Amino acid sequence: MKQIDKKAAEVLRSGFRGTVLLPHDEEYDAARRVWNAMFDRRPAVIARCLGTRDVSRAISFAREHGLLLSVRGGGHNSAGTAVCDGGMMLDLSLMRRVTVDPGTRTARADGGALLGDLDAETQLHGLAVPAGVVSHTGVGGLTLGGGFGWISRKHGLSVDNLLRVELVTADGERLEADEKTNEDLFWALRGGGGNFGVVTSFTFRCAEIGKHVYSGLLVKRFEDAGRFLAFYRDYVRGLPDEMTVWVIVRCAPPLPFLSADVHGKLVVIVAFVWLGDPGQGERRIRPLRDATPSHGEAVGANGWCDWQSSFDGLSSHGARNYWKSHHLGDLTDRAIERVVEFAASMPTDECEIFVPHMEGAPSRVEPEATAYAHRRAPFVLNIHTRWREARDDERCTAWARDFHSATEPFARGVYVNFLGDEGQDRVRAAYTPEVWSRLVGVKKKYDPENFFRMNQNIPPS
Repeated sequence: MKQIDKKAAEVLRSGFRGTVLLPHDEEYDAARRVWNAMFDRRPAVIARCLGTRDVSRAISFAREHGLLLSVRGGGHNSAGTAVCDGGMMLDLSLMRRVTVDPGTRTARADGGALLGDLDAETQLHGLAVPAGVVSHTGVGGLTLGGGFGWISRKHGLSVDNLLRVELVTADGERLEADEKTNEDLFWALRGGGGNFGVVTSFTFRCAEIGKHVYSGLLVKRFEDAGRFLAFYRDYVRGLPDEMTVWVIVRCAPPLPFLSADVHGKLVVIVAFVWLGDPGQGERRIRPLRDATPSHGEAVGANGWCDWQSSFDGLSSHGARNYWKSHHLGDLTDRAIERVVEFAASMPTDECEIFVPHMEGAPSRVEPEATAYAHRRAPFVLNIHTRWREARDDERCTAWARDFHSATEPFARGVYVNFLGDEGQDRVRAAYTPEVWSRLVGVKKKYDPENFFRMNQNIPPS
């Protein structure tokens, strides 16, 4: 591993407002840990930044010393790109401030803010930013890849509500980008990931949703999975944008509304959010309730922050995770057969098969308006393999790969935020050929030496 001597570290620390950690420092091991326990990497130095000036100094130091740079926001990426071996980990996790302007319905979030930080501040005013579903996800990585959540069918993706960014480029320069300033960069940042710089602040348009949403869970029997998924496929495509319905196939967690004999059994969980009058929402979910028998349900008006964090326990830090994913051109009968087949052989009881229905507002944006290109695919399939012991790595990853291969005939691209470490050809599948070509051009302009390459990489040639 490359070593940073004390003299060089003192140069970096001089005028640095945050914390510089070397491997012998007490806080080093805690700081280098990321969400996915498969990655146990040891950076030569960790630069925990407190502001844009710190970020610029850290980037310049890494370039001067020839260090590979990884960037940590929430550290939640399944590919483990937030931490590197022998290089610099640029850590934004101390930069979590969020400010809201209720008059203009906008929110500004620091580059290290978590989704829970953004939700907490916007909800003081009954506002929300369309974003993810786990509160300890980093706003930065989520947004730069596209960002979808419970209100995206009505209000768009995170990138569709992004108004402005501040970032630091590979040469340490601070830039702003929006629709009128550095427009090419702003276009690329909306779906192109962390390839173009370190974003130190995001400014979003907020949606006015109030402080409660009609939402809940229906837990269906796995024995009826094929029949229910076929109904789900047909029913959700006729729903208004105000209704979002997603399906998760997994072993039942110990939810309080389920009898104990259901805990740990394979089930189909139907999760939904309705933006509107609860009475109308009840009428919208009735066909889902009646389609097949349920083990139980929990439905009602939920506080937005409570709902946004309700899945945190199923995606906590410290487990080993391996993801494979597709956008689906359709959830065909044959695709459903594959889902049911592989669900029956899940390698651990923490694995999930996530099949969200997309469409709505994002699908009505032109595919090349932002770098997030696969807007017309109606469904996503995310194979979330999760386990605890290293001895199970081969068994668990083999299941995911086999499942992924078996569903390849139904694929229409992939969501870049659901990629693991799968190589450049797979990264290209997150974009159309036209979007990829344009992204390469922007990369060549802003990062011609591919300094930012610890990511789902878009090389500059």
